Amino acid sequence: MIPSNKISLIEAMPLLARNDGDWYGTYLHLDPQGRILDQHRSHLIVQFSEGATDYHQRNIYTWDDGREVAYEFVGRYEDGFVIYDTDRMWGKAWEADARTLILYFYYKSDPEKYIYEYIHLSDDGQHRTRIWHWFNANGEVYKHTLIKETRTPPA
Repeated sequence: MIPSNKISLIEAMPLLARNDGDWYGTYLHLDPQGRILDQHRSHLIVQFSEGATDYHQRNIYTWDDGREVAYEFVGRYEDGFVIYDTDRMWGKAWEADARTLILYFYYKSDPEKYIYEYIHLSDDGQHRTRIWHWFNANGEVYKHTLIKETRTPPA
């Protein structure tokens, strides 16, 4: 038996591996009453290396006023989870079923607050939706983020 930390991420988490590619979409941040707090466009680049145990993602966010910000995420496969530990955040992701990923994470600048993200990949692998629920230290939701994305195949 191969130890779980030596199994390739693609083998261990086939649904996550199906997210490989370029994703374009929109983020809509809402307060608990559904009022819009922020919205922006996104381009996410998800990459895997054959046989690798690492996950690479680059997020580029763009607002209508011209602002743009980018973040890099690297995760490693470990005992059924992908663990993320960057300067900015810590989290872990796992497959709930054949279409659903769950990600738990928090920002290191405010570790008492945390986020659960639900990621749903369509059967054809070309569309995904993501929902974030933001919780305060008391476990009360204070924000939601709705994300709709479409995969863009390489040219």
